[in-house]
Amino acid sequence: MAKLTNRTPSFTDGVLQIYEVFNKAPKGDKPQEELVPKMTLRYAERTVGIKRFWEAKAHDVNIQRLVRCPRVDDVSTQDVAVGVDGKQYRIAQVQYPAETPTMDLSLERIDKVYDIRSNDN
Repeated sequence: MAKLTNRTPSFTDGVLQIYEVFNKAPKGDKPQEELVPKMTLRYAERTVGIKRFWEAKAHDVNIQRLVRCPRVDDVSTQDVAVGVDGKQYRIAQVQYPAETPTMDLSLERIDKVYDIRSNDN
């Protein structure tokens, strides 16, 4: 694990809720997907560089945001990130920069909006 230094970034740009996509339909029925809360992460907004943007476009992926968060090994490209504005993003890529306790999430806006399971369930 990387050690903390005085260059450890602060994550003051906002908060993302990370959700797991869950099929709530009974077995054998048509899938009914909803989002189940997984964790909350603070983040620092990063610039989506030209190279990252066009390489993603070549693979039919439209990266709209890049955020840096504290490193958590339980975040995957199967998860969905939701900002405080309610916009939902597919996590297109998770990267772990060397020598820092952080991770970068490349986010692609989702056209289909998932229902979100309340914490009551």
